[in-house]
Order: sequence, then C-alpha cells, then structure tokens
Amino acid sequence: MNPILKASTITLFLSLFTFSNIHSQYQKIETSGEIYNALEKFGVLANVLYVAAHPDDENTRMISYLSNEVKANTRYLSLTRGDGGQNLIGPEIKELLGVIRTQELLAARRVDGGSQMFTRANDFGYSKNAEETIKIWDDEQVLSDVVWAIRKFRPDVIINRFDHRTSGRTHGHHTASAMLSHKAWDLIGDPTQFPDQLKYVEPWQPQRLFMNTSWWFYGSRENFAKADKTNLMSVDIGVYYPILGTSNNEIAAESRSQHVCQGMGSTPRRGSQLEYFELLKGDMPPNKADVFEGINTTWSRVKGGEVIETKLKNVIDEFSFRNPSASLPLLAEIRNDISALEDDFWKSNKLPHLDKIIAACAGLFMETNADNSTATPGSTLELSTEVIKRLKGDVTLLGLSVTNTDIDTTLSIELGNNEGVLFDHTITIPLDAPTSSAYWLKESGSLGMYKVDDRTQIGKPESDRYLIANYTIDVHGSKITLSRPVDFKYTNPEKGEVHQPLEIVEPIYTSISDKVYIFEGGNSKKVNVTVKAMKENQSGEVTLDVPEDWTIEPKSFPFTIENKGEENNYTFKVTPPIAPQSIEIHPVAIANGIKYDRELFKIDYNHIPLQQVSLPAKAKFVNLDIKKLGFRIAYIEGAGDEIPSSLEQIGYEVTFVPLESVSAEYLGNFNAVILGIRAYNKWDDIKFKQDEFMEYVEQGGNMIVQYNTNRRLKVDNIGPYPIKLSRSRVSVEEAPVRFLAPNHKVLNFPNKITQADFDGWVQERGLYFAGEWDDKYEAILSSNDPGEEALKGGLLIAKYGEGYFSYSGYSWFRNLPAGVPGAYRLFANLISLGNDEKP
Repeated sequence: MNPILKASTITLFLSLFTFSNIHSQYQKIETSGEIYNALEKFGVLANVLYVAAHPDDENTRMISYLSNEVKANTRYLSLTRGDGGQNLIGPEIKELLGVIRTQELLAARRVDGGSQMFTRANDFGYSKNAEETIKIWDDEQVLSDVVWAIRKFRPDVIINRFDHRTSGRTHGHHTASAMLSHKAWDLIGDPTQFPDQLKYVEPWQPQRLFMNTSWWFYGSRENFAKADKTNLMSVDIGVYYPILGTSNNEIAAESRSQHVCQGMGSTPRRGSQLEYFELLKGDMPPNKADVFEGINTTWSRVKGGEVIETKLKNVIDEFSFRNPSASLPLLAEIRNDISALEDDFWKSNKLPHLDKIIAACAGLFMETNADNSTATPGSTLELSTEVIKRLKGDVTLLGLSVTNTDIDTTLSIELGNNEGVLFDHTITIPLDAPTSSAYWLKESGSLGMYKVDDRTQIGKPESDRYLIANYTIDVHGSKITLSRPVDFKYTNPEKGEVHQPLEIVEPIYTSISDKVYIFEGGNSKKVNVTVKAMKENQSGEVTLDVPEDWTIEPKSFPFTIENKGEENNYTFKVTPPIAPQSIEIHPVAIANGIKYDRELFKIDYNHIPLQQVSLPAKAKFVNLDIKKLGFRIAYIEGAGDEIPSSLEQIGYEVTFVPLESVSAEYLGNFNAVILGIRAYNKWDDIKFKQDEFMEYVEQGGNMIVQYNTNRRLKVDNIGPYPIKLSRSRVSVEEAPVRFLAPNHKVLNFPNKITQADFDGWVQERGLYFAGEWDDKYEAILSSNDPGEEALKGGLLIAKYGEGYFSYSGYSWFRNLPAGVPGAYRLFANLISLGNDEKP
C-alpha cells in the first residue's frame, strides 16, 4: 500500500446545525503504563461527585486519589466559574476571568484524571454568609442544576468540600454549595421534583454523602485531635503509583498549579497523608477504610457484566507493556459484549473509555485540521485529515464524517503499520451557523445567575464544537467510532506545533478603545471606535448608539474593509449634556441591513488554549465635575488591573516604572507613585526598593498603595510606620460609608467628597483592610457589612517627613474601570495629596 493516500478534493456544503460535544472524562492515554492504569480503571464501575463553589476550591489530592487509586470516575461540580475573584496574570475580570478559570479547571482535570461540571450560578463576589448568597443566586435554579448534575452523573458517593452548618464562618458561596448539595440529597430520587429533567435523566439515589473535613474546620490541630471521630473515617492519600512513576500528591500539586490566575502554584508533600470524611447521609462504610466499601463497583453490578469482568481480567493479566496491540482481539470482544448490554447508562459511560484504550493499544492517531482558526457563516474552509496506525493490529478505516457538513464518506482502507492516510476537503459554513463563544455568555443574565435555557447545555464546561470529525473503524471485527473536534494547527518557531480551537465568528465586530470615558464639566472628547472584519469585503456604516441629549460628530462613518482580520478606526467627537450623568453606550456597525454590536475578546495565555469570547460591545460615558492636582504618575504594576488607563482618561500622565528603575531620586520626578494591587505580594525584589519608596515619601512624595493580601508579603512592613493587614472586607457594595476624619484634606480637596460619591459602587466596598496600625496613621473612612463591626482600616493616610503615604483596601481596581464617578473624585484627591504644598 502507498504510505500516503490522497482523497480527491470535493466542495461540500454544510447541512443543518446540530451540536456534538467532545469532552474527555479520562486521563489522556499515551504510555503503556497509562494504558494499563486505564484498563484497571475500566474495571471499576464507581462514580463519585465532589462539590464546592469555585475553581480552586476542590481538593485535588482527593480527586487524584479517587481517580487514580480508587479508580472511580470522579467529577468536580463547581457551582460557579469564579468570575468574582482576582486575576494575578492579567486585566481580565468578571466574565472573562470566568472563562480563564473554567479553562484552568479543565487543565487541572486533565492532570488529575477527573472531569468537570458547573451550574448556572454566577460568582458575584465575596459573600459573608450563605443566606446572602442564596438570595442573590436563584435558589431554585441552582438547586435544580445540582439535582441535574447528580441525576446525569449518577454518583454512588457525593463529597462536599465545605460544611453546610457554618453559615457566616466562611465564604457564603462555600457554605451555600454544601447546603444545596445536602438539600438535593432528598430530592434527586423523587420524580415529582424537577420533573422537566426526566425527559433526559432518571431519578437517582446515591448511597453516601460525606464532607471532606480536616483540622481546619475544627479551628486548630489541637481541637481536631481532641474531637469525637465516631462519625469520621480517614484514608491515606499519600500513595505512590509505580505504573505512572509519580505519587498522588505530586499529581495533586501539578493539578492545583493549573490555577495560575489565582496564584495556586503548589509544591507536593510526599509521603503518607490522611484525609478525613464526615458521614452526613447514608450508611457508614463498615470498616471505615474506603468511601465505596460495601458498594458493588465491579462489572457484576450490571446484568450480563460478569463475562466482561472475566475477559477484562484476562486482558490485564496478559497485558504486554512492550506490545499493547496484543490485547486488541480480546478488547474487541469486550466491546461487542458491552454493546449488547441492556444497561444504557453504563454502556454509554464505559464505551468511550474502552474506545480510547483500543485506540491507544493500536497506536492510532486521528485528527482533522482547518486552514484557519476562525470561520464566518458563508465562508469556506480547507480541511485536512490524517489517520495513522503505529502498532500492529487488524484495523480498517470504514468511514469519515464531519458534523454539520456533507462529509460522510464510506471507506474500506486497511491501515498498515505506521502508514499514514491523508484526506483533503473543502467545506462551506452555512449562513445560519451559530457563533461559537461561551454558551453561558450568549444571553444577559442577572447578578447571581447566567441565563441558559437549553436543559441539555446546563452544566457543560465548554460550548459544543460545531465541527466534529468522526472516524469509523473496524478493530478485529468490532465497529468503533472515534470523535475529535476539528481545530486549527500551525507551527510556532518557539513552541513548535500549536493547536487552537476552531471558532465560528460573526463577519463584523465593533469595539471602543476605552471602556470608560470621563467627560469633565461638559467638555467634548474624542472617542475611538474600531470595526474589525472577520470576513473579506465588508462594507457598511458605523455609529455610536447614544441618547438624544448627547451629540456625536459625525453621525456615522462609512466603512469598507477588504481583508479578513483587518480593522479600521474611526474617531467621533462626543459632547455630553450639561447635567452630570452616567450612561452605557454601544458602537454599532450596520452592513447589509444587519446590526453588529458585539466585541471579540482574545484570551491568550500559555497555560490554556486560546479563547475567543464574544460579548456586547459597550463603554461607559460619565459626565462629572472633577478637579485634579498633580498630573505625573509613576505606576508600579501589581497583579494586573486597568487603573492606569482609567487615570489617563481624566488627564493624568501615567508612566509604568519597573522595579529596577526605582530610586528616590527618579521617583521625585512624579507627583504621585501608585502601586498596583498585590504589588507587595507579587514582586520578590520589591523588598530591595522599600527604602527608596520611603525616602521618596520623606522628601515630599505621595505614595498610594492599593490592597495586598496578608499572606506572602515580600516586606515586613508596607508603610513608613507599622501596619498589619487583615483579611477583613466589606462585601456589600451599598454598605454605608462614614467619614471618620471629615476635615482631612483627602475628603475636601480639590473635590468635596459627600455620601453621594459612594453611590453606584460595584461588587464590594473593599477587601484586605488594615487590621492594626500605628497611631501616626489617620483612619479616614469606616464601613461594615450588615450586623458587623465597623472596619476603619480601608483608607489610612500618614504624613511622613514632607510627604504622604496612603494604604487603601477600597476596590479602586473594580470601580475606576466601571466608571463610578465618586471613585474617580476620591482617587483624584488621593493623588492630589501634598501637591498643593509644593512650590
């Protein structure tokens, strides 16, 4: 046989849209050791669901142990996607941060062998109790999603990460996740509860509900040592896997380290380590040695499964690490036996697992790539397919099809050893093809919930891929279909082969260069709008959708863009009305009678696949009365925020200063030095510059330090006088703010600050307030969440020598980019400190 077979190129038109989603539930199989491990896991019919609130809440030690030692199918149900957290690697917050953290969770599961699921709950930010959380979430919908996840996955055991009885003692989302899981236990087996789900799933009743407890829940190791452990069981998760050449804790540390944007890099603790479980529902395992003890997890739990168990034992006993393909004949028999089972649940769960093993034993490689990473409805794509069998075995390629296309080719090609087969096709994307993007962001939701009405989509970690390549093969008489998403592949000079998801995108996107425009005193501003074409030869007109009392010149611009990926910029002159106000505006392009008003965001980090996310294109126009003093700002970057661009909006000149350039003399050229969020947490070398910062202040400078966490500080003291940070925060954005020093210049000059300046704040008042401080600091404000004591450490200012030092835990990094008028006015006062005293 010729080693390279070329199929003829055919132009095909895509058919009606359907979804086909490919999400691997099992660790990637490559080596003989991994194949052997997968075979052992294939013999275990056990499902366990781990439940918590956010990405990085999961105990990766337990997920890895359950998946790799117990060999149970282990799934993590994260109620949210983590949108409300902080981002240590870039400026993305809210929805875009949620996309990053979703991908980091999927990367973690690829490491530890688990799988992933979500609910529609939105991480709206820190919450101090479960009651507030559930009030903001739609309690019934999130409970429905938890029930849906359990019924769909059918776990024998559920493990909560948090205690459902501790509202007010930890993050409200944490407790709420446990409360909803605990409540769902009594509902999932009842067909009268959420009956709309029964079109797709059946009622189900797990056998045990645990909480994964530890000394932390008891307050101290000493308390835990004294506690009654009658209702607890423990397992040693510090096992070593010689087949994989690594230990459980090493896998867990690598998994946890995938949470890059949260700074969760971990070093493994090797050796014995106990994990504890408190039984909440169901029966305690008789010997308290295994969460599945007493539960039949063998193939004998399925009618007709005994023969499969016997044959599988033979495969494992006779497995050849040097020649995995020797197992193919018996594996093909087992596949035919599973296909004949009456139990559809285990059949549908185990067949994909077995197919991956068979493909690995044959050394099969199959992929279909497009010639571009994006396509628009009506455009064409060139697809190239490669199929190769690199080990022995009787394998015949029977067919190739691609979802939503007319590619459905019947073949009969016997695959030779290490001989590649190539196919080329040309396809056209239909005009009604849906765009890709994140399915949970396609419609506007509420503060606490994403809007997803399609029951079949709820809970999925990612959007379904539009083009899925299906390869039908015959392996020793067993017919198998293996599926792979069509993606884009290219060669990067530094990284080598790089894969990107294939995205279906709109032909035109719009955007505004700045997300907030501050109009001072009714003055006009130039507003830059970008029109980007994702398809050749696009023309139309672009305008700004503004209220009638705002004027734009000109009313619109005509545009013509010839090349795909090209963008044109247009500048409007915008004049606000006299009265102060804040509005949301949208740039709109109209082409061929179709309105385009969405922006395409690219999220490109090395540790996750490239993400392209479509959101409504918008910006905030704020007409306010603001005065400023001191225009030259030195900015020391922290963990990532958009404050510099926000300050430039109101006329400040911002210079990014690297730490190596910091000296008291150099900083003296600036009216203020501002440290980005978590700068004292992020930069190791900042400790060598602390004396320079303090000398700058002492000589008459103005230094503003935004919030830092009290863990992993790189200096002993962030200010000129002793100050200790706490974990205290004010999470209610409407919480009253009191003026402790009403006569301090920061509340009076150059802008008179009033209570109205604290209206419209977003997500929170602030976080990581100072807990203790020297008397030389003056506390300017106080605020507190309902029912709590007033926190006075949110804004501290000290005179040091001739200058000023300020520490502020108030959330400028959220509220300046959100265009909150009062946040701009007060921050301008902070920048102005001392600048009126200079000649």
